[in-house]
Amino acid sequence: MKLRALVVDDEEFARKNLTMMLEEYCPEIEVIGQASRKEQAKAIIESSSPDVVFLDIRMPSGAEGFELLEEIENKDFLVVFVTAFKDYAIRAFNASAVYYILKPIDVEELKIAVSRLVETREMYQKEPENYSTYFDSLKDLSRNLLQNKQSGRIAISHTKGLKIVEDSTITHLEASGNCTTLYFNDGTRYLDTRTLKTYEALLNPEKFCRVHKSHIINLDIMKEYVNEDGHFAILEGNIRVPVARNRVTEFVKMLKES
Repeated sequence: MKLRALVVDDEEFARKNLTMMLEEYCPEIEVIGQASRKEQAKAIIESSSPDVVFLDIRMPSGAEGFELLEEIENKDFLVVFVTAFKDYAIRAFNASAVYYILKPIDVEELKIAVSRLVETREMYQKEPENYSTYFDSLKDLSRNLLQNKQSGRIAISHTKGLKIVEDSTITHLEASGNCTTLYFNDGTRYLDTRTLKTYEALLNPEKFCRVHKSHIINLDIMKEYVNEDGHFAILEGNIRVPVARNRVTEFVKMLKES
């Protein structure tokens, strides 16, 4: 069954272009409507219940898109932000584990986003309570983008849905193939489909340090560095994380200067 989509953008060319691309390259999507204003989009969502909304993040002031999401009562759809934002905003999008496409739209990126949408929609249909957590994540995104600040909250996609965590609760992260295992101070762990490199760019560099090709540590809970039988960062709870030999000099220098 196709995902029913609404395209929201105040620019007519942008709406028509995205609709054309979805119809030509994404057979999983059926575009059921287009909207140029918040009120129009809200009416279509409430009357037609789309599965996904492709939403321009600036329509036109930067707040309308988030106001739209806030005003909808039955939040049982996914959102793909279509945006010209870069740099800081990308970190905010990634931290919220939301889907986004940069303008000008790349066909391959659009296809990837749609394939992920299909997987997520199937998972959320089995466990609809995930939508509540998902929209909490969108609220965080809205607040942080509009206030132009970095959040300490991160949304993690795991096998059953979405979990929002404070980054201070993360002790360390470990590469697991192309995925990342996140370890928390309560002893739990979660496997996220994003790479360790993505998390390296996402996390606050003043708090988190990549000490090995496979490991990132939370410096706030580091207790000791030892170089006996190898090189290791010792974290609270006597957690030993290896430090790569080629990173030792820079790592030790950073510790001395902190």
